[in-house]
Amino acid sequence: MSGLRGAFAAGRFAVTAEIGPPRGADAEAITRKADHLRGWVDAANITDNQGANVRMSSLAGSLLAQRAGVEPVMQLTCRDRNRMALQSDLLAAGALGIPNVLLLTGDHPRFGDHPEAKPVFDLDGVQLVWTARTLRDDGVLMSGKAVSPRPAWLIGTVENPFAPPLAFRARRLAKKVAAGAEFVQTQYVFDFEVFERWMASLRDLGVTEHCKIIAGVGPIRSLRALDFMRTAVPGVHVPDELDRRLRGVPAGRVEEEGIEVCVEAVQRLTTIPGVAGVHLMALGFEHGVPDILRRAGIPRPPTVLPDHNRHHPMEGIGHAR
Repeated sequence: MSGLRGAFAAGRFAVTAEIGPPRGADAEAITRKADHLRGWVDAANITDNQGANVRMSSLAGSLLAQRAGVEPVMQLTCRDRNRMALQSDLLAAGALGIPNVLLLTGDHPRFGDHPEAKPVFDLDGVQLVWTARTLRDDGVLMSGKAVSPRPAWLIGTVENPFAPPLAFRARRLAKKVAAGAEFVQTQYVFDFEVFERWMASLRDLGVTEHCKIIAGVGPIRSLRALDFMRTAVPGVHVPDELDRRLRGVPAGRVEEEGIEVCVEAVQRLTTIPGVAGVHLMALGFEHGVPDILRRAGIPRPPTVLPDHNRHHPMEGIGHAR
Protein backbone atom coordinates (compact mmCIF):
# COMPACT_ATOMS: atom_id res chain seq x y z
CA MET A 1 0.00 0.00 0.00
CA SER A 2 1.23 3.48 -0.84
CA GLY A 3 0.56 6.76 0.89
CA LEU A 4 0.37 7.64 4.56
CA ARG A 5 -2.35 5.16 5.46
CA GLY A 6 -0.38 2.43 3.70
CA ALA A 7 2.81 3.27 5.59
CA PHE A 8 0.97 3.06 8.91
CA ALA A 9 -0.76 -0.21 7.98
CA ALA A 10 2.49 -1.81 6.86
CA GLY A 11 4.48 -0.58 9.86
CA ARG A 12 6.87 1.32 7.63
CA PHE A 13 8.71 4.37 8.95
CA ALA A 14 6.58 7.11 7.40
CA VAL A 15 7.88 10.35 5.91
CA THR A 16 5.84 13.51 5.44
CA ALA A 17 7.04 16.89 4.22
CA GLU A 18 5.52 20.33 3.68
CA ILE A 19 4.46 22.34 0.67
CA GLY A 20 3.69 25.98 1.33
CA PRO A 21 1.16 27.34 -1.19
CA PRO A 22 2.23 30.49 -3.03
CA ARG A 23 1.26 34.07 -2.36
CA GLY A 24 -0.42 34.27 -5.75
CA ALA A 25 -2.52 32.33 -8.25
CA ASP A 26 0.36 30.20 -9.57
CA ALA A 27 -0.66 26.55 -9.85
CA GLU A 28 2.80 25.59 -11.10
CA ALA A 29 4.35 26.74 -7.82
CA ILE A 30 2.77 23.70 -6.15
CA THR A 31 3.79 21.43 -9.01
CA ARG A 32 7.43 22.54 -8.88
CA LYS A 33 7.67 21.75 -5.17
CA ALA A 34 5.83 18.46 -5.59
CA ASP A 35 8.31 17.43 -8.28
CA HIS A 36 11.11 17.38 -5.68
CA LEU A 37 9.09 15.31 -3.21
CA ARG A 38 7.34 12.82 -5.47
CA GLY A 39 8.60 9.30 -4.84
CA TRP A 40 10.42 10.26 -1.63
CA VAL A 41 7.62 10.99 0.85
CA ASP A 42 4.42 9.22 1.78
CA ALA A 43 2.52 12.52 1.89
CA ALA A 44 3.05 16.26 2.10
CA ASN A 45 1.26 18.82 4.25
CA ILE A 46 -0.34 21.65 2.35
CA THR A 47 -0.20 24.47 4.85
CA ASP A 48 -3.19 26.68 5.66
CA ASN A 49 -2.13 30.35 5.62
CA GLN A 50 0.96 29.42 7.64
CA GLY A 51 2.10 32.02 10.12
CA ALA A 52 -1.28 33.75 9.65
CA ASN A 53 -0.10 35.03 6.24
CA VAL A 54 -2.43 34.93 3.25
CA ARG A 55 -1.59 32.22 0.71
CA MET A 56 -3.45 30.06 -1.79
CA SER A 57 -5.92 27.88 0.10
CA SER A 58 -4.88 24.52 1.45
CA LEU A 59 -7.83 22.89 -0.29
CA ALA A 60 -6.72 24.13 -3.71
CA GLY A 61 -3.09 23.35 -2.96
CA SER A 62 -4.01 19.81 -1.90
CA LEU A 63 -5.83 19.18 -5.16
CA LEU A 64 -2.88 20.51 -7.17
CA ALA A 65 -0.36 18.44 -5.20
CA GLN A 66 -2.45 15.32 -5.67
CA ARG A 67 -2.52 15.86 -9.40
CA ALA A 68 1.24 16.35 -9.37
CA GLY A 69 1.66 12.88 -7.87
CA VAL A 70 2.14 13.76 -4.18
CA GLU A 71 -0.42 12.61 -1.64
CA PRO A 72 -1.65 15.67 0.29
CA VAL A 73 -2.32 16.23 3.97
CA MET A 74 -4.75 19.14 3.94
CA GLN A 75 -4.24 21.45 6.90
CA LEU A 76 -7.34 23.12 8.29
CA THR A 77 -7.23 25.78 11.02
CA CYS A 78 -9.92 27.19 13.26
CA ARG A 79 -8.51 30.71 12.95
CA ASP A 80 -10.35 31.75 9.79
CA ARG A 81 -13.56 29.70 9.79
CA ASN A 82 -16.61 29.10 11.93
CA ARG A 83 -18.03 25.62 12.44
CA MET A 84 -20.13 25.81 9.27
CA ALA A 85 -17.15 26.65 7.05
CA LEU A 86 -14.95 24.03 8.74
CA GLN A 87 -17.46 21.25 8.14
CA SER A 88 -18.02 22.45 4.58
CA ASP A 89 -14.28 22.28 3.82
CA LEU A 90 -14.02 18.84 5.40
CA LEU A 91 -16.83 17.59 3.17
CA ALA A 92 -15.14 19.17 0.14
CA ALA A 93 -11.89 17.36 0.97
CA GLY A 94 -13.79 14.09 1.14
CA ALA A 95 -15.55 14.71 -2.17
CA LEU A 96 -12.25 15.56 -3.91
CA GLY A 97 -10.56 12.40 -2.66
CA ILE A 98 -8.08 14.15 -0.36
CA PRO A 99 -6.99 11.27 1.89
CA ASN A 100 -5.63 13.08 4.96
CA VAL A 101 -6.58 16.13 6.99
CA LEU A 102 -4.50 17.82 9.70
CA LEU A 103 -6.62 19.82 12.13
CA LEU A 104 -5.24 22.60 14.30
CA THR A 105 -6.26 25.77 16.07
CA GLY A 106 -3.96 28.05 14.05
CA ASP A 107 -1.82 31.12 14.72
CA HIS A 108 -3.57 34.33 15.77
CA PRO A 109 -3.92 36.90 12.94
CA ARG A 110 -1.91 39.45 14.91
CA PHE A 111 1.23 37.47 14.07
CA GLY A 112 0.67 37.64 10.31
CA ASP A 113 0.29 40.03 7.40
CA HIS A 114 -3.27 41.08 8.31
CA PRO A 115 -3.01 41.83 12.04
CA GLU A 116 -6.26 43.80 11.90
CA ALA A 117 -8.21 40.70 10.76
CA LYS A 118 -10.87 39.42 13.13
CA PRO A 119 -10.02 35.91 14.40
CA VAL A 120 -12.80 33.33 14.41
CA PHE A 121 -11.76 30.43 16.67
CA ASP A 122 -15.36 29.22 16.86
CA LEU A 123 -13.86 25.80 17.65
CA ASP A 124 -10.45 24.84 18.97
CA GLY A 125 -8.21 22.07 17.66
CA VAL A 126 -9.59 19.36 19.96
CA GLN A 127 -13.19 20.25 19.12
CA LEU A 128 -12.39 20.22 15.41
CA VAL A 129 -10.84 16.74 15.69
CA TRP A 130 -13.98 15.53 17.45
CA THR A 131 -16.17 17.17 14.81
CA ALA A 132 -14.24 15.48 11.98
CA ARG A 133 -14.37 12.08 13.67
CA THR A 134 -18.12 12.38 14.23
CA LEU A 135 -18.65 13.51 10.65
CA ARG A 136 -16.66 10.59 9.26
CA ASP A 137 -17.58 7.75 11.61
CA ASP A 138 -21.16 8.66 12.50
CA GLY A 139 -22.09 10.61 9.37
CA VAL A 140 -23.46 13.46 11.45
CA LEU A 141 -22.87 17.22 11.39
CA MET A 142 -22.59 19.24 14.59
CA SER A 143 -26.20 20.23 14.01
CA GLY A 144 -27.22 16.58 14.24
CA LYS A 145 -28.17 16.35 10.58
CA ALA A 146 -26.96 13.30 8.67
CA VAL A 147 -24.55 13.44 5.72
CA SER A 148 -24.21 10.86 2.96
CA PRO A 149 -21.87 9.63 1.71
CA ARG A 150 -19.41 10.06 4.54
CA PRO A 151 -15.86 11.34 3.94
CA ALA A 152 -13.02 8.86 4.47
CA TRP A 153 -9.91 10.87 5.28
CA LEU A 154 -7.32 10.02 7.94
CA ILE A 155 -7.47 12.48 10.85
CA GLY A 156 -4.29 14.15 12.09
CA THR A 157 -3.41 16.72 14.71
CA VAL A 158 -0.33 18.56 16.00
CA GLU A 159 1.46 18.72 19.34
CA ASN A 160 4.44 20.49 20.84
CA PRO A 161 6.32 18.31 23.35
CA PHE A 162 8.47 21.30 24.39
CA ALA A 163 5.83 23.85 25.40
CA PRO A 164 5.34 24.44 29.13
CA PRO A 165 4.05 22.92 31.26
CA LEU A 166 5.99 19.89 30.00
CA ALA A 167 4.21 17.47 32.34
CA PHE A 168 0.88 18.30 30.66
CA ARG A 169 1.91 17.68 27.05
CA ALA A 170 1.39 13.92 26.89
CA ARG A 171 -2.07 14.14 28.46
CA ARG A 172 -2.98 16.95 26.08
CA LEU A 173 -2.25 14.70 23.12
CA ALA A 174 -4.15 11.87 24.80
CA LYS A 175 -7.19 14.17 24.88
CA LYS A 176 -6.87 14.76 21.11
CA VAL A 177 -6.52 11.04 20.48
CA ALA A 178 -9.64 10.38 22.54
CA ALA A 179 -11.40 12.94 20.33
CA GLY A 180 -10.38 10.99 17.21
CA ALA A 181 -6.84 11.89 16.11
CA GLU A 182 -5.11 8.99 14.34
CA PHE A 183 -1.72 10.59 13.77
CA VAL A 184 0.16 13.57 15.17
CA GLN A 185 2.96 15.71 13.79
CA THR A 186 5.15 17.43 16.35
CA GLN A 187 7.07 20.68 16.54
CA TYR A 188 10.77 20.54 15.55
CA VAL A 189 12.68 18.03 17.66
CA PHE A 190 16.10 19.37 18.64
CA ASP A 191 16.05 18.51 22.35
CA PHE A 192 16.04 14.72 22.42
CA GLU A 193 16.15 14.46 26.21
CA VAL A 194 12.79 16.20 26.53
CA PHE A 195 11.35 14.42 23.51
CA GLU A 196 12.25 10.95 24.75
CA ARG A 197 10.66 11.68 28.14
CA TRP A 198 7.51 12.78 26.31
CA MET A 199 7.51 9.59 24.24
CA ALA A 200 7.89 7.50 27.40
CA SER A 201 4.86 9.25 28.88
CA LEU A 202 2.86 8.56 25.71
CA ARG A 203 3.78 4.88 25.87
CA ASP A 204 2.78 4.74 29.54
CA LEU A 205 -0.61 6.30 28.71
CA GLY A 206 -1.16 3.89 25.82
CA VAL A 207 -1.33 6.75 23.31
CA THR A 208 1.12 5.15 20.86
CA GLU A 209 -1.21 2.17 20.53
CA HIS A 210 -3.93 4.37 19.05
CA CYS A 211 -2.06 7.25 17.37
CA LYS A 212 0.96 7.35 15.06
CA ILE A 213 3.65 9.76 16.28
CA ILE A 214 5.37 11.68 13.46
CA ALA A 215 8.31 13.67 14.82
CA GLY A 216 9.09 17.08 13.33
CA VAL A 217 12.58 17.64 11.92
CA GLY A 218 14.21 20.16 9.61
CA PRO A 219 17.58 21.57 8.59
CA ILE A 220 18.87 24.81 10.13
CA ARG A 221 20.77 26.16 7.14
CA SER A 222 22.14 29.49 8.41
CA LEU A 223 22.95 31.34 11.61
CA ARG A 224 20.12 33.71 10.80
CA ALA A 225 17.74 30.74 10.72
CA LEU A 226 19.26 29.52 13.98
CA ASP A 227 18.60 32.87 15.67
CA PHE A 228 15.06 32.87 14.30
CA MET A 229 14.42 29.38 15.67
CA ARG A 230 15.76 30.34 19.10
CA THR A 231 13.88 33.62 19.46
CA ALA A 232 10.89 33.83 17.15
CA VAL A 233 9.33 30.36 16.83
CA PRO A 234 7.08 29.64 19.84
CA GLY A 235 7.73 26.34 21.53
CA VAL A 236 10.99 25.50 19.75
CA HIS A 237 13.88 24.69 22.06
CA VAL A 238 17.33 24.67 20.50
CA PRO A 239 19.79 23.18 23.03
CA ASP A 240 22.97 25.10 23.77
CA GLU A 241 25.14 22.29 22.42
CA LEU A 242 23.43 22.52 19.02
CA ASP A 243 23.85 26.29 19.03
CA ARG A 244 27.56 25.88 19.76
CA ARG A 245 27.94 23.23 17.08
CA LEU A 246 26.49 25.41 14.34
CA ARG A 247 28.37 28.53 15.45
CA GLY A 248 31.60 26.56 15.74
CA VAL A 249 32.01 25.77 12.04
CA PRO A 250 33.25 28.14 9.31
CA ALA A 251 30.55 30.36 7.82
CA GLY A 252 30.66 28.46 4.55
CA ARG A 253 29.91 25.17 6.31
CA VAL A 254 26.90 26.17 8.41
CA GLU A 255 24.38 24.92 5.87
CA GLU A 256 26.06 21.53 5.45
CA GLU A 257 26.40 21.17 9.22
CA GLY A 258 22.74 22.01 9.69
CA ILE A 259 21.76 19.40 7.12
CA GLU A 260 23.98 16.82 8.84
CA VAL A 261 22.28 17.60 12.16
CA CYS A 262 18.94 16.93 10.47
CA VAL A 263 20.20 13.64 9.04
CA GLU A 264 21.41 12.55 12.48
CA ALA A 265 18.04 13.52 14.00
CA VAL A 266 16.14 11.37 11.49
CA GLN A 267 18.44 8.43 12.21
CA ARG A 268 18.03 8.80 15.96
CA LEU A 269 14.25 9.05 15.72
CA THR A 270 14.09 5.68 13.93
CA THR A 271 15.42 4.08 17.13
CA ILE A 272 12.89 5.55 19.60
CA PRO A 273 10.03 3.16 20.45
CA GLY A 274 6.66 4.52 19.36
CA VAL A 275 7.97 6.96 16.74
CA ALA A 276 6.20 6.04 13.49
CA GLY A 277 7.92 8.51 11.18
CA VAL A 278 9.27 11.99 10.61
CA HIS A 279 7.73 15.19 9.37
CA LEU A 280 10.44 16.97 7.39
CA MET A 281 9.84 20.73 7.46
CA ALA A 282 12.01 22.32 4.79
CA LEU A 283 9.90 25.09 3.27
CA GLY A 284 11.85 26.61 0.39
CA PHE A 285 14.30 23.69 0.49
CA GLU A 286 12.13 20.96 -0.99
CA HIS A 287 14.92 20.05 -3.42
CA GLY A 288 17.08 19.06 -0.44
CA VAL A 289 14.60 16.57 1.01
CA PRO A 290 15.69 13.57 -1.11
CA ASP A 291 19.33 14.05 -0.10
CA ILE A 292 18.45 14.21 3.61
CA LEU A 293 16.40 11.03 3.41
CA ARG A 294 19.03 9.25 1.32
CA ARG A 295 21.80 10.12 3.77
CA ALA A 296 19.64 9.07 6.72
CA GLY A 297 19.07 5.67 5.14
CA ILE A 298 15.29 6.01 4.85
CA PRO A 299 14.00 3.83 1.99
CA ARG A 300 11.73 5.32 -0.62
CA PRO A 301 8.03 4.43 -0.48
CA PRO A 302 7.27 1.22 -2.38
CA THR A 303 4.87 2.72 -4.90
CA VAL A 304 5.81 5.74 -6.99
CA LEU A 305 3.28 7.46 -9.24
CA PRO A 306 4.80 7.58 -12.77
CA ASP A 307 5.23 10.97 -14.37
CA HIS A 308 2.87 10.06 -17.20
CA ASN A 309 0.01 9.81 -14.69
CA ARG A 310 0.28 13.48 -13.81
CA HIS A 311 -2.52 15.77 -14.94
CA HIS A 312 -2.93 19.40 -15.79
CA PRO A 313 -3.97 21.18 -12.55
CA MET A 314 -7.55 21.80 -13.76
CA GLU A 315 -8.06 18.59 -15.72
CA GLY A 316 -11.15 16.62 -14.69
CA ILE A 317 -12.07 18.96 -11.87
CA GLY A 318 -15.73 18.08 -12.34
CA HIS A 319 -15.02 14.39 -12.00
CA ALA A 320 -12.98 14.14 -8.82
CA ARG A 321 -13.73 11.04 -6.79
